[in-house]
Amino acid sequence: MTLSPALSLYLAASRMAAPLARLLLARRAARGKEDAARLGERMGRASAERPEGPLVWVHGASVGEGLAALTLIEAMAARRPDLAFLLTTGTRASAQALGPRLPKSVVHQFAPVDVWPFLQRFLAHWRPCLAVRIDSELWPATLVAAERAGAKVALANARLSERSAARWGRAPGLARAMMARVSLALAQDAPSAERLTRLGARLDRVVVAGPLKSSASPPEADDEALRALRDALAGRPVWAAVSTHPGEEAAAIAAHLAACGRLPGLLTLVAPRHAERGGAIAAEAAAAMLAVARRSIGETPAPDTALYVADTFGEMGLWLRLAPFVFVGGSLTPVGGHNPYEPASLGALVAHGPHVANFADAYAALGACARAVDGAATIAAALTQAVQPGGGLAPAAAADAAAGRLALAPDPGVAARMAEALAALAPPPPPAGAAT
Repeated sequence: MTLSPALSLYLAASRMAAPLARLLLARRAARGKEDAARLGERMGRASAERPEGPLVWVHGASVGEGLAALTLIEAMAARRPDLAFLLTTGTRASAQALGPRLPKSVVHQFAPVDVWPFLQRFLAHWRPCLAVRIDSELWPATLVAAERAGAKVALANARLSERSAARWGRAPGLARAMMARVSLALAQDAPSAERLTRLGARLDRVVVAGPLKSSASPPEADDEALRALRDALAGRPVWAAVSTHPGEEAAAIAAHLAACGRLPGLLTLVAPRHAERGGAIAAEAAAAMLAVARRSIGETPAPDTALYVADTFGEMGLWLRLAPFVFVGGSLTPVGGHNPYEPASLGALVAHGPHVANFADAYAALGACARAVDGAATIAAALTQAVQPGGGLAPAAAADAAAGRLALAPDPGVAARMAEALAALAPPPPPAGAAT
């Protein structure tokens, strides 16, 4: 397959980028942004043996994409038990959250960065027959290297915002050459499908399959930890701000201060998108004269704790089971919003800001069952109307939460359809009774 001039230039830069990439990775490891013990994986050095048989490489950027990838892997494995699976992600948080959930048949590695020598080393070891990219993980060198190594390339749960499409549109030759290597694109929604074809994906290779996260089970929670926290918070009104970004914690703190007069004993749970920000969030709350505790240093909420920073990995299921009112972050700031399926599936009343393009269909399905807010004042108003002083939701809010749960009820058919389409790209299974 031919290369466009722009793609040729990108690949040339990628071939020369290894020394700089090693330096940047080392600096990130020194700051705690990378797992120093597994830094070699980011340079394509495998830390595990390759399983026997045809191998499918599934990549998701971080925790949410990794969990979606696991849902897809489980559905594919049910159809094709002859396949082995490699799951890669790019963040420490994803490795810590996914580790306890990995089936024995799935190997996890950190993904190599988009540097040609690293990719060649990675692909020479793992030799995938199919490379599946979750969401919007479009890296030119990775796609070309996978194709040249003999793997078919597919996009699953593909999402492309108008802003991202506009950025790729500034390099149309690069985008077309990259998308020409995609054998199948399973888009979350019709707008993403249209943008992918606009960038150069073949129309007959793009399918609107729906959002994979609608097939995922609710996040799990440790029973003992959940009982202990429920005992500590008994009789108190509780709400949570989850997957928050800078600026949204300040809104949560201000909303707490505005609402606590009408909700005595109010506890605000803040679960930031990036747990390493926990210390800064705690300091911000303390500066507002709130009593603070942090999960990451082993603290539990005391009777006078006003704000609890949930700065750990893999415990979202706890916070969503404790809080009947949940503000989903990335929506007051122009991030595009985060996953509303998880809180809705556990019966919480969902609140969100105006920036929800990443999950536009899901938030549209929630409609008036959710609470649309635009800052601290509207969060506080929604909170005091929805949550009762002794804890739990008021009847009207509880009815909306129940309706929201139905509106976003899990749809295992999405994962099933994607698994069926992707399995067809893998080599056919051996005939029944054939030696393996």
